[in-house]
Amino acid sequence: MPLRIAVFLAVLIAGVGLGGVRTAYDRSASPVETTPAGVEAEAAAVPVPTSIPTTTTTVPTTTTTLPPTTTTTTQPLAAAGTRNLSMYNGLGTWIDVYDWSLTFGKDGALVEVETIEEMAAAGVQTLYVQTAKWDSPTDVLEPERLLPLIARARALGLRVVAWYLPTFEDPQRDMARLMAASRLDVDALAVDIESLKVADVAERNRRLLEISTNLRNELPGVALGAIPYPPVVTDVINPRLWPDFPWAELSPLYDIWLPMSYQSDRKADSGYRDAYRYAAENIDRMRAHLGWNAPVHGIGGIADRTSSADVADLHRALLERGAIGGSLYDWRTTAPELWPHLQVFRA
Repeated sequence: MPLRIAVFLAVLIAGVGLGGVRTAYDRSASPVETTPAGVEAEAAAVPVPTSIPTTTTTVPTTTTTLPPTTTTTTQPLAAAGTRNLSMYNGLGTWIDVYDWSLTFGKDGALVEVETIEEMAAAGVQTLYVQTAKWDSPTDVLEPERLLPLIARARALGLRVVAWYLPTFEDPQRDMARLMAASRLDVDALAVDIESLKVADVAERNRRLLEISTNLRNELPGVALGAIPYPPVVTDVINPRLWPDFPWAELSPLYDIWLPMSYQSDRKADSGYRDAYRYAAENIDRMRAHLGWNAPVHGIGGIADRTSSADVADLHRALLERGAIGGSLYDWRTTAPELWPHLQVFRA
């Protein structure tokens, strides 16, 4: 169900104060899945789950069942989900506040309205756009710049998914920013679940579940996406990163899952620099944790450290597991010569 609710700039600009903020979190840099010495070498000793846990939360009976994760197929990436998930279908690209805003852009904004036309020409079908950051001065950052980007994407026929990274330090602020994003002229909302700012894991999980439950209650018809750490990282490479991640409790709250399967961050001797293996195992582990064949949009590696062969391997893994779309992170780091290879993700 598209959101497409009119935006009043006066409301957006009001925002909330952020006194006492500390260091900025730069998602455009390498993700936070840091690996303590010696942990990655243990990867081969941890088996991939082979069955769905019996203790996980039951998914609504209206869910469309995807092909089994072991299926091999040459069919196009399939549609699935309890709500309309078409906005997550096919080829996507990502932009964050470091790309499009003057507030966080290191050399000024790198994405302008004309850039959206380049995306459309490259075959992009969905634009994933970060609408604010935890230390932004307003709930929606620079609406005078953001809204024209979204409007141009719409005019060119692109779907738009807004995303935000909650830190869980201030759940009310996180909720306000997520809801503000949902009121833009976008098709869906995705939550980037990777902040480690709340050190107490139990409290972090409690706040994550609180925000996710409130979002589901406030936006019952919206296709909510979850963007988690890839399970290979939290299960195998660095179990101390986010122990006891609440997969089962989150399972009924999100419609589609977008694991950050950045093979570009993995070491060759771990075996996970292989884009096929990394994406496939992440999906298998994630679905086992969730307790169902959850719809997936796969995000591959950081684009300027991803080859055309990596793209082909990522596509093969997503195709075999019935994913509905794929992308690399992000637009700014994707070289022009890589876009022809990314066309395989188009729905």
